Amino acid sequence: MNTDFTQNEDREALKPDVLAAHLTTIIDWIRFTISECQRHDVYLGHGTDNIWDEAQHLVFQALELPLEMLNDEQMSNEQKQALYQSHLTLDERFKLCEWVEQRAHFAKPLPYISHLAWFARMPFYVDERVLIPRSPFAELIEKRFSPFLSQHFNPSHILDMCTGSACIAIATAREYPDAAIDAVDIDMDALEVASINVAHYQLEERVYPICSDLFTELQGQKYDLIIANPPYVDAPDMADLPKEYHHEPQHALASGYDGLDLSMQIVTQAVEHLCDDGWLFVEVGNSEVNFKERFKELEVRWCELTRGGSGIFAISKAQLLAQQDILDELE
Repeated sequence: MNTDFTQNEDREALKPDVLAAHLTTIIDWIRFTISECQRHDVYLGHGTDNIWDEAQHLVFQALELPLEMLNDEQMSNEQKQALYQSHLTLDERFKLCEWVEQRAHFAKPLPYISHLAWFARMPFYVDERVLIPRSPFAELIEKRFSPFLSQHFNPSHILDMCTGSACIAIATAREYPDAAIDAVDIDMDALEVASINVAHYQLEERVYPICSDLFTELQGQKYDLIIANPPYVDAPDMADLPKEYHHEPQHALASGYDGLDLSMQIVTQAVEHLCDDGWLFVEVGNSEVNFKERFKELEVRWCELTRGGSGIFAISKAQLLAQQDILDELE
């Protein structure tokens, strides 16, 4: 690969036609993507955890190559080498130039560029109207909320509070095929994205996007299981977020000074919407420390997660009722 053009010119001034003329193969663009991401100090945390995977995912998605090929054990080393050395069309090179610029120069997370994110091993459409799925709820859903819920637990009505892209609602629908799921969000823009994903999985008869300010529009509704992933980033963390997070809807991240304003409302109001044997699961993420301080008298069970992430607690309706005096003081 001829790289002389990078040595005597200001790389900020490089134009797409110059890049397209010199970067002709898949491996050229992977290498260049790595260099640009390193140079602009991109933050990883929206799907990959190392720069090599980030670059490969960007290039493969831009070229509409299946990501499964990256780890396909059926492909020989010779086949993989031939793939990486294959030449790209001029249109493909211009597209890659645009994607690399968006990712590295403007710090846009890759899922917002490709409009593709993964959650619980399922693909979802995303854009800047919703947060990029990354919740550790994926692990709990795949384990059917063990050890809190019996593997024979068969809920008929589930609530996904603060649904965003509806990834939690849809993944839960896969695990509980007999359940109806209300996917609630206050943001109509987010619910439009949720509806795209619900339609993609042909779940219109089981997953229902609903616009509501928490439980406001759910009077009289009872649920066997409530899953809540509300905004929970506290004010100090909001002020220190990497550039990539500024592309996400800020109202879906922030929740007061300690990140717990909405979580408090959910905990105090959920008891009225749980069936007698119902359970509430709430994610508070890095605000777990704040929760333990602010709700120190409230007994909850924290979930043990093996795939990373933290800050999800569980509490049954019976436990909520037993601590009603504490809840009354929190309101």
